Amino acid sequence: MPQVEGGSARVVQIRDLSRHGLRDCDALLRTELEGRKDPDWLKDEDVLFVAKGSNAYAAPVLRAPERTVCSQHIYVVRVKEPGYVLPAFLAWQLNQPPAQRYLRQSAEGSHQLSVRRSVLDATQIRIPPLEQQRVVVDLERLARAEREAMQSLIKNREMELAILAERLLA
Repeated sequence: MPQVEGGSARVVQIRDLSRHGLRDCDALLRTELEGRKDPDWLKDEDVLFVAKGSNAYAAPVLRAPERTVCSQHIYVVRVKEPGYVLPAFLAWQLNQPPAQRYLRQSAEGSHQLSVRRSVLDATQIRIPPLEQQRVVVDLERLARAEREAMQSLIKNREMELAILAERLLA
């Protein structure tokens, strides 16, 4: 899709996603969509699946920007019964080793791997009770926060050592 300055629609591309969701909604490509029918706009609680590249992964969407669609390399998975499965839990499960093994083994392509929609749809998942799903999602969120805090501490320590080296060796 061509970029259109001030376009009325936004497009999520692979670079706009991480396993935790959309990176920067203000940086999404803007364009104008052509066609007769209204597009299937991205909604809150959708799960986006990156189907192309060396790392196929799922990312939950918490707050979808208005009038946003996805590029052709991203599948939108919409949970029809949110009272049965939490979208964040579904994304977490698709990112776990059993699902990732299946997706890698079923991917096609020699230079750039690609997962077909039918393969994604056939991925086996287990759906525990909602309370267990909430616990898993909360634990994953806490683990991510711990990881970010540790990375911040490491970065601070490296800066301290660099300053110390400057002072001692100058």
